[in-house]
Amino acid sequence: MKSTLCLLAFTAALIALLTLRRRCARPRALMPLHRKAIPLPHPISRRKNDTMRVLLQRVSSASVTISNSQHAAIGKGLLLLLGIEESDGPEDILWLTGKIARLRIFADQDGLMNLSVTDISGGLLVVSQFTLFAAVRKGNRPSFIRAARPESAAPLCNEFCAALAAATNLPVATGVFGADMQVALVNDGPVTIWLDSKTRE
Repeated sequence: MKSTLCLLAFTAALIALLTLRRRCARPRALMPLHRKAIPLPHPISRRKNDTMRVLLQRVSSASVTISNSQHAAIGKGLLLLLGIEESDGPEDILWLTGKIARLRIFADQDGLMNLSVTDISGGLLVVSQFTLFAAVRKGNRPSFIRAARPESAAPLCNEFCAALAAATNLPVATGVFGADMQVALVNDGPVTIWLDSKTRE
């Protein structure tokens, strides 16, 4: 009797084991090789290369005329065309104005570039120039999408001029933001230098 019970128990255990193995051996549904990509949210700012730009020209004279009337003029000094992007700020302004104040691009008594605009008490004329951020990679019509909008650029332009006056201890003449201006200059040299607050060049 005992042997019969043991045989039945062993048979039941064996059946259970075989059933379990069959379940484990069933093929799982294949996962698709290519899942649909889940779009990730964009960061707050996607433009990591925002920069403030200045096209600097050493001039014998420069002026801005608006509606046939001369608005501002300087003699020997610097004409600065200023381009601003949306996220530019104090750090860009301080680096640029400090560099402009110290650049030794005026001739000393020996005719060498050894003096700054501060050293010669030269003139300073700043003109806002959003076209410095023209993008021309696609098509023939420039895109200016990188340039800051007027409500952001105008205050930054004013801050730049104030910081430049403080760095040089010189008066700063300006154009009129957003106006249709005629800019006249006599480039002395010529000397034209591109300054970029991102690359620091």
